[in-house]
Amino acid sequence: MDIPELAHVIEAILFVAGEPVNVKDVQRALDVTEDEARQAIDALDSDYSYHRRGITLKRFGDHIQLSTRAEYAPYVERLLQPIQKQSLSQSALETLAVVAYRQPVTRLDIEAVRGVKCDYSVQSLVNKGLIEEVGRKEALGRPILYGTTDKFLSHFGLHSLEELPKPPEPENTGEDEDPLVP
Repeated sequence: MDIPELAHVIEAILFVAGEPVNVKDVQRALDVTEDEARQAIDALDSDYSYHRRGITLKRFGDHIQLSTRAEYAPYVERLLQPIQKQSLSQSALETLAVVAYRQPVTRLDIEAVRGVKCDYSVQSLVNKGLIEEVGRKEALGRPILYGTTDKFLSHFGLHSLEELPKPPEPENTGEDEDPLVP
């Protein structure tokens, strides 16, 4: 395999991997010498630089990775920003409200308030960076405690948790009143 073709194969590998790849792993996978792998990587890097392509080759230690060219990042962010600000599902909003008002709180505490399982909602909110693990409860099994993040405050335009709206008071239906008390 000649160097230009080898560079294209490495490009395909890096595109699919999406994360840093060890140069020695590439060398072994393609059954080429270290020198051939380095030449192909250098050729790929030169091509990206010469043509000012939208992606660039990042090198750190013995690893390489495809990355967005820094000067094009604002355009990518502009496109992807709305995706990050998609609305939350009803169950995720309910879970987030319980965490926000009762933090630190465990998953079981959330389920007790909501009355349904919330594994997916909790994981989704953690993945979105709106809640995070803040410790462990001193109880049997040491369950994870969750709390809101600064990203939560930013997402909802709050400076602090004190700015959260006050929850509505439960309506008094009279059922809890003692019939013997006038």
